[in-house]
Amino acid sequence: MLKPNCLAAVSVFLAGSAANAAQPPVADQAAVAAQIKSDVAVMIAGINSKDIDKATRFDAPDLVSMESGRTPSVGANADRDGLSMAFKYSPSWRLTVLNETVDVAASADMAVYRSTYREDSLRDGVPFTHDGDYLAGFKRDPDGMWRVHWSVVSWQSPSHKK
Repeated sequence: MLKPNCLAAVSVFLAGSAANAAQPPVADQAAVAAQIKSDVAVMIAGINSKDIDKATRFDAPDLVSMESGRTPSVGANADRDGLSMAFKYSPSWRLTVLNETVDVAASADMAVYRSTYREDSLRDGVPFTHDGDYLAGFKRDPDGMWRVHWSVVSWQSPSHKK
């Protein structure tokens, strides 16, 4: 038979073990944030090279994309069509990320990406620029891939000559 002090110690140990077993493993939020930043870098590279497959690689089928001055688009196909038109309309269009932050949920199944970017293009041969903000909700889908399920693009100011 266990002595009272030993019995108390075993009870505390078992209670602690049960509590730890009930909690999910701690997610590596830094690794998730790095993955999201890497995925966004692929998207930006796709936009800058006018590669529609790269630019939309991480679009979820139910993506909702909202941008200043236009009606939201719904669905990955709508995003793909819109970007394809933008590539044709402004082949000089380039994005540069100025800063970025990723907030990862404690469960590591969702993340919010925030950045400020510079957008450069030519209008009738004249260089124009403006800065804007990008906000996107990423979710790890059942296949393990991170995808953008919603995004918001907001200009900080109208485009102006460089």
